[in-house]
Amino acid sequence: MKTATLASATLALALLSGCSKAPAPAADTAPAAPKGVGSIVRLDPAMDTLFPKDAVIEKVGGGFGFTEGPLWRPEGQLWFSDVTGNLVRSITPTGEVKVLIEKAGGETNAPVGSFIGPNAMIATKDGLVLLCQHTNRRIVSLDKDLKQTVLVDKFEGKKFNSPNDLVYKSDGSLYFTDPPYGLLKQDEDPAKEIKFNGVFRLKDGKLTAIIKDLTRPNGIAFSPDEKVLYISVSDEKKKVWMRYDVKEDGTVANGAVFADVTAETEAGLPDGMKVDSLGNVYGTGPGGVWVFNPQGKHIGTIKPGETPANVAWADDLKTMYITATTGVYRVKLSVAGEKALY
Repeated sequence: MKTATLASATLALALLSGCSKAPAPAADTAPAAPKGVGSIVRLDPAMDTLFPKDAVIEKVGGGFGFTEGPLWRPEGQLWFSDVTGNLVRSITPTGEVKVLIEKAGGETNAPVGSFIGPNAMIATKDGLVLLCQHTNRRIVSLDKDLKQTVLVDKFEGKKFNSPNDLVYKSDGSLYFTDPPYGLLKQDEDPAKEIKFNGVFRLKDGKLTAIIKDLTRPNGIAFSPDEKVLYISVSDEKKKVWMRYDVKEDGTVANGAVFADVTAETEAGLPDGMKVDSLGNVYGTGPGGVWVFNPQGKHIGTIKPGETPANVAWADDLKTMYITATTGVYRVKLSVAGEKALY
């Protein structure tokens, strides 16, 4: 009986083996890790609280002229300017690019490579977009059909130099910078009408020059509590970020150097910037996006491999897009960026 039983069991095992196969190992369906470019330089442990350990810089698109003015839009894409190409484009997170506005800075016969196009953009409370134009030397609003309406183009009857960057304050006032980069000969250009390169405030139709003594005011941002206004100065002889105390009437006082990178030799100048919800400042500058704590300490640098010009938060506020020379990049953060007013 034992022999017969053993034989039957052996036969049954053989039949089972012939009728079925062991299941193959499950395929690895996990998404591939994003391929990074450039590097994230961590100079202080504080950087580890801002950027995940595995954070990488991703290139979203490239082959452009000189990228600037990024603005995340509700439809899930980034708008950005090409200052030398004179275009406004959009790009999706997967890298699909579309030209939105041609001759976006104005009609011009300037030499190829001139900074004649559009620059920074910002959303308004009405869902419109404000756009800085270099050739036209003005700020316009864009409606849903991209029709342009002039918001402001003169100060005391004189044309602006070339409005560059802008930011809203919670009282609805608009602050913007006006360096001479859109003028072919800059300060020496005969078309320059305003003798200084200013920072302006527009509130209820009243335009005020709140800073007149900076050589090249460029990027602009408020601290989260709006008590400090930051201005980057894109001057080869004085590469600095300035900070100002914001007064009750919206003007500023006590201007002081927040950070100085004049000694840096990598390509790039202090340019566009954003602030996160903790008050850290992300300023594009020589070689990358410089990260400063609220006291002005340099805690790290985001280096995409191209010289960056500006940054923007996506709608999740934890993705930072970077416009850098010919490309658009992004990097994930652990903390939220400061949400724009509109």
